[in-house]
Formats: sequence, C-alpha cells, structure tokens
Amino acid sequence: MPELRKDPFSSRWIVIAPEYAPGIYELGRVGAAVADPLFSRPPASCSLCPENEVHTPPEVYALRPHDGPAAAANSPGWALRVIPHKFPVLRVEGDLSPRAQGVYDHMNGIGAHEVIVETASHDRQMADLSPGEIEPILHAFRQRLLDLRRDTRFRYLSVFKAHGQRAGAGFGHSHSQIIATPFVPQGVLDKIAALHGHRDARKRCLMCDIARQETEDGLRVVHDNGAFVAFTPYASRTPFETWIVPLSHAPMFEDDNGRYGPLATILSVILRKLRAALSDPSYILNLHNAPCADPDNHFHIEIRPVLGRSIPVPWGSGTYVNPTPPEDAARYLREIES
Repeated sequence: MPELRKDPFSSRWIVIAPEYAPGIYELGRVGAAVADPLFSRPPASCSLCPENEVHTPPEVYALRPHDGPAAAANSPGWALRVIPHKFPVLRVEGDLSPRAQGVYDHMNGIGAHEVIVETASHDRQMADLSPGEIEPILHAFRQRLLDLRRDTRFRYLSVFKAHGQRAGAGFGHSHSQIIATPFVPQGVLDKIAALHGHRDARKRCLMCDIARQETEDGLRVVHDNGAFVAFTPYASRTPFETWIVPLSHAPMFEDDNGRYGPLATILSVILRKLRAALSDPSYILNLHNAPCADPDNHFHIEIRPVLGRSIPVPWGSGTYVNPTPPEDAARYLREIES
C-alpha cells in the first residue's frame, strides 16, 4: 500500500510507493548497468590535475604538505587546492544594482563560484579517501566559508558536491564546489521557518528532536558514531537519500572545527556504503548551513544518489515519488561492510 509522508521542514508530502518502480536490489543493478564515462577520461586531459595549474584560474587556497619559502602558489606539490570556477554561474566583480521592470525585479549576477579540488590524485574519489584525508577537505570548506562571509553582498553560501555524470559533474577528478549568492534560496528560507516555528512552539530545536527520535527508534539509522548520526529521512525524496546530523546542537558548520574528525569518519562510512550498495552511483551532496549566525539553525549534510533512471511523477506539482521505503534502504545499508 502506498503511503503519504509529510516532510517536517518543507511541509511537502512525499509518496512512498514500493510497487510503483523497482525495489532496492533492482535499483542497485540499474545504477551499475552503464559505466560512468566521466571517470574514464585520462588524467592528461584533466585541468584539475597537478602540472595543469596553468589551465585554471589562480588558486585562492591550497594545502601543500611541505609548505615553506620555496613552495610557490599555482605550482605542483599540493594535496588540496581551491580555485575560482573557470566558467562561474555568478561573478565576483561588479555591483548588484537591483532594479524593477514593471512587476519584475532583477539585479546583476553577482556572487562567487569556487571549486575545491579534493585530492591531487585523479583516480581517487572521496569514497576512496581515508577519514584523515577527508578532514582537510572539511577544513578547506571552513576557511572558504569564513572568507566569503566577509563580503557583505553575499547572503547565502552553498557547499555541494556532484559526483558522476548523472549528477551533473563536469570533471571526473574528485571535487566539490561553493557558490555564494546575493539572495537566500526559497528552500533554505522554508527550512529556517520550520526551525523557528518548532522553537517557538516547543522551545526545542527541530533537528535535535529528529536526530534524537531517529537514534532512539533505530529503524532508519545507517550509522551512529556518538558525535553524528546518519539516517534515511522519514520523508525521503529519493531512494537511499541519507542525512548526516550532529547529535549535539550545532548552528553553523564553520563555528566548531573540533567536529570535523568525527564528521570525516562518518562521511567516509556512508560514501563507502552507498558505493558498495549501488555500484558507485552518481550522487549530490549538500552541506546545509544557515545564511548567518542563526542559533536556531542545525547544520547537516544531505546525500542523494542519482540512480540509473528517474521515477516519473504523473502530475506537474513538484511532488516526489520514492519507490524505496527509507526503512528498507537503511536496513540494506546497515548490512553493508564499509
């Protein structure tokens, strides 16, 4: 029997319909049916690889294991590198110049768009990296967020990772991205409104309550390392959607870098489980943070695999149909060795 579940953050109703499309094992096979051509491109043609620094914009941040007087910027020898996107969706230079045209509002496309090259190795994806190798990536996120927040034109900073061609990645080399916008996306505003509403009504954090209930119930928990819990959300939009949430209240990702070790550990576990369960699927990873230092916010990471075929929605309402109950997905992932 199909079931309707309400997302407590967006108030969106999700259809959980196991009989509507293939189950979890079939979905895994669909994901494995076609090799991703993005990962078969040779390193020689990759502008993100060492020795190709001349083909990218000048770096804004880098980690070099042997930094010293002889270490030159924009040269090989780096372990991690952050560069402006060569073809940014928004540009840093200029003024917003907001204006109206009748009932329509518009402004210049001002913002920032950066690429975090997560490793110097072309053939290693984030799921191949150890927690000790993932932790510096999280520190790089923090450094860039702190720096970009100084620009008063920017109202929201989006950190995300698209892995694989189906997820929209443009490079096979492991990377993530940051986009700074002069507006707060409506989905973020909706989530913040839900957090504020829950705080006003119950004097508690909604995400803290959800993390506590998921940990106690255990039905949708994939992994819990004492500092973070990973679970498939109750109203999952897509099969195997997984959230990673701090178990103690944490408004801003960049406020407490003492959490990055445990976060790197659980992120490594989840990415390895998803790769093993779904034959290295494409996925989209989003770091959900607050636009500003909002004490009601609770940062978290959302990972949504993009499987071999989309599930059609038979009406144009923006409603998600998920054929894999999150309880089944969580049980399947728990059983996978990471």
